[in-house]
Amino acid sequence: MKYITCFISLFFLIISSTLNAESRLKSILENGELRVGTTGDWNPMTYKDPSTNEYMGFDIEIARELAKDMGVEIKFIPTEWKTLVTGILANKYDISTSASLSEKRALTTGYTNSFFKLATVPLTLKKNSSQYVDWQDINNSSVTVAVTLGTVQEQYAKILFPNAKLKVIESPARDFQEVLAERADVHLTSNIEAAALVEKYPELYIVPVKEPKFPTPLAWLVSQEDQILINYINHWIKIKKSRGYFDEMMNKWNLKSL
Repeated sequence: MKYITCFISLFFLIISSTLNAESRLKSILENGELRVGTTGDWNPMTYKDPSTNEYMGFDIEIARELAKDMGVEIKFIPTEWKTLVTGILANKYDISTSASLSEKRALTTGYTNSFFKLATVPLTLKKNSSQYVDWQDINNSSVTVAVTLGTVQEQYAKILFPNAKLKVIESPARDFQEVLAERADVHLTSNIEAAALVEKYPELYIVPVKEPKFPTPLAWLVSQEDQILINYINHWIKIKKSRGYFDEMMNKWNLKSL
């Protein structure tokens, strides 16, 4: 029995040491740098200030706070929606800024706990507002719907509008630009980006649908196998929530979670 107990203790010690050695948390602390992948094209979550070329936004500020609490520097690494997951898998960055939870992404990458929830709404030009009142008005063969490649909105459009023409735009171009240029009639985005877009482009209009579709939590992408890093960030989120930090940030960036 004594030898069995010693063997079990040794086994768990080896497993624990192996997990620690493999965790990106260890390398983050040793290198003094947290690498964060971000698309920089999702106002007000992550975008670039044209005057400084620096990343800004709700997600950016939260990532900076995480790095500060870890006692490390932060490095933002440009990525695109279509390569957001592969960047985690290839160890190009340790975490990503917020992405919608999706069944497809969860097959290959991990998520932290969520700290925000959004939904999907359609936008069109204000001059076309009488043509589109609810979702069924868009699902028509005469309507062209623009979406950005690699986003969840691309998946949603295929479900919502099987009869419409789907126009898939590749980054750094964006779907809303197709509507502004009148190369598409409608595009899909989150309710939070929609609010920012209509403020910036008064000619855009949020279709007054009875209810947004696909209410979805947001979370950071992390390595699926790195439970140590996932646990740490989840504890950090819980602490920050309990102290009102996320409420303060939502007020600052004029955001409202569903």
